[in-house]
Amino acid sequence: MAEQQAVDVDFWFDPLCPWAWITSRWIGEVEQVRPVKVTWHVMSLAVLNENKEDMSDRYKELMKKAWGPVRVCVAAEQKFGNEVVGPLYTAIGTRFHDLKEERELATLGAALAEVGLPADLLDAAESTEYDEAVRASHAEGIERVGYEVGTPIISMLGTSIFGPVVSPIPRGEAAARLWDGVVLVAGTDGFFELKRSRTREPIFD
Repeated sequence: MAEQQAVDVDFWFDPLCPWAWITSRWIGEVEQVRPVKVTWHVMSLAVLNENKEDMSDRYKELMKKAWGPVRVCVAAEQKFGNEVVGPLYTAIGTRFHDLKEERELATLGAALAEVGLPADLLDAAESTEYDEAVRASHAEGIERVGYEVGTPIISMLGTSIFGPVVSPIPRGEAAARLWDGVVLVAGTDGFFELKRSRTREPIFD
């Protein structure tokens, strides 16, 4: 394959979303095999769903838990810069999705400790201090693709898309092939959608 131009990718995620987690691990694989550099941004399932009436009670409870992780990520970014967001997301996501740990303060605290961030950032999880910043980051991502999508959102080469939604995580050359396909369709004027029903659960291996 001909040498590719370096590509900056902006990636919007909610730490609770298992599908975003898989896509984030895929783009990490892509960084190893293509000239891609990712910048991480928070979006919020709680914000996305706050005015929806048809959610189950179980999902409503999950949305209450969705605020804490994104608040902590935004607080960390404001105090220590964007470069800490990716490692913190990895630490949180590994615990939530791979290790199946509870979506609770202790888990967030362990993630902060792992990446060397101060424990007092945990205070943000139960504070509204950073909600305006969470909403602004969420809006920046969602306004690029429209309001009928969720997380993740990726933006590259002047185009933003929801997804790709995959399971399991494409790795190595498979990750590269998917990336090349995403770049191809995203670069097609007027391209909007490829989709089929999901027939398997998230696979994190």
